[in-house]
Amino acid sequence: MRFRPFSLSLLSTIAVFSAIAPFYPYDQTMAWAEQVTPGNSETTLNAEEVERKRSEANQLNEQGEQQFNTSQYPVALQSFQQALEIYQEIRDRTGAGIMLNNIGVIYYSLGQYPQALEYYQKSLVIRKEIGDRAGEGTTLSNIGRIYSSLGQYPQALEYYQQALVILKEIGDRSGEGITLNSIGRIYYSLGQYPQALEYHQQALVIFKEAGDRSGEGNSLDHIGSIYDSLGQYPQALEYFQQSLVISQEVGDRSGKGSTLNNIGLIYSRLGQYPIALEYFQQSLVISQEVSNRSGKGSTLNNIGLIYSSLGQYPIALEYFQQSLVISQKVGDRRGEGRTLNNIGSIYSSLGQYPIALEYFQQALAIRKEIGDRSGEANSLNHIGGIYDSLRLYSIALEYFQQSLVIFKEIGDRSGEANSINNNGGVYLSLGQYPKALEYFQQSLVILKEIGNRSGEGKTLNNIGSVYYSLRGCLKSQLVGKKALSV
Repeated sequence: MRFRPFSLSLLSTIAVFSAIAPFYPYDQTMAWAEQVTPGNSETTLNAEEVERKRSEANQLNEQGEQQFNTSQYPVALQSFQQALEIYQEIRDRTGAGIMLNNIGVIYYSLGQYPQALEYYQKSLVIRKEIGDRAGEGTTLSNIGRIYSSLGQYPQALEYYQQALVILKEIGDRSGEGITLNSIGRIYYSLGQYPQALEYHQQALVIFKEAGDRSGEGNSLDHIGSIYDSLGQYPQALEYFQQSLVISQEVGDRSGKGSTLNNIGLIYSRLGQYPIALEYFQQSLVISQEVSNRSGKGSTLNNIGLIYSSLGQYPIALEYFQQSLVISQKVGDRRGEGRTLNNIGSIYSSLGQYPIALEYFQQALAIRKEIGDRSGEANSLNHIGGIYDSLRLYSIALEYFQQSLVIFKEIGDRSGEANSINNNGGVYLSLGQYPKALEYFQQSLVILKEIGNRSGEGKTLNNIGSVYYSLRGCLKSQLVGKKALSV
């Protein structure tokens, strides 16, 4: 029997293919209301009344900021909405633009992306009209974040690049660092890890220079995710642990939950499931406490993967279904695609191939639609695995080859090794041993390069299967020759 690593795709908020996808947190970008000049407002109220109301709105804004920083999103939303009403009443467009942006951030944090986008767009219109370049950059970046969460990466990159130009222009180093991290995340989602690492490293330098511990922690978390995807688990764990220390230090509950999830992913990949489950459960508790629905969905998905790895499929399916419901409710198409893929993997493990194929096809359709090339390759690999199990080898090869092409295009070395290995498995099944050996050797070279010891061991096992089969073939030939000589 040979090992064929088709791997499940674990959620993040962020997919790997002999690996799991980490929960990849976004940086929080919020702008808070400042005192504005009386000339900014046109109202029938007298000047004294206008200032009194503006002071009230500013206090509500500060209150909302404190509530947001402690992850009290529903009450923070109320504070910002009350402040918005006052700014609109006194016709303070600067304050209104800031509150619209902040309300958008709250809806984003709650995973309600359409509402968030609506408020960001309103904020952007005002900030452009009044010439608030700093605010414009912030809101452009936030809109990019929405499109990224929806898996619409080209649109996201366009907004981030616009924001980056403005932030550099006005010398906003903190905003620049946040946006560099966001761009890095886009390249990560596209499986372009070298580019992603470059952007996150740039952001890390900026945050360290500025003494921004929260931003530094986010950058460390992102870098850890890249090393995770490259199969370099010790390095990934080192970065995640550094990030966790900072999250605890600055009291960032949401960031702590995200990093706990990511550490759980590493232990899961290392096969240390009880430890992984412990970290996931800690992360889940925090996601529930801070009303982070997207993060909750991601962690439920990851817990499902643990139970799948333990062969407890009914429990795994239950967690995946809970995760799927959340992804669909919050409009997280990328997360929906991953969880559909994982549900397909459960049915595949149960030998229910038609049902599995249906889920993989749904996942593939979503990933193509949102331009998730990495996820698309993953789904193609899984579909190839189904046809391989059905002994429809020519169709299986077709899907594995499509997957391989994409992994090479996006520079995903781990995914490339996995697809090459899967091609080798088909040739092994077909009895084409030299060709199978060629593919397994290619896979082994890559796995050694990226330091994926687990994958290396499994591929060596596959190579052993080839030699075992060749020995049996040779023995048959010797027996045949003996028979002819009799």
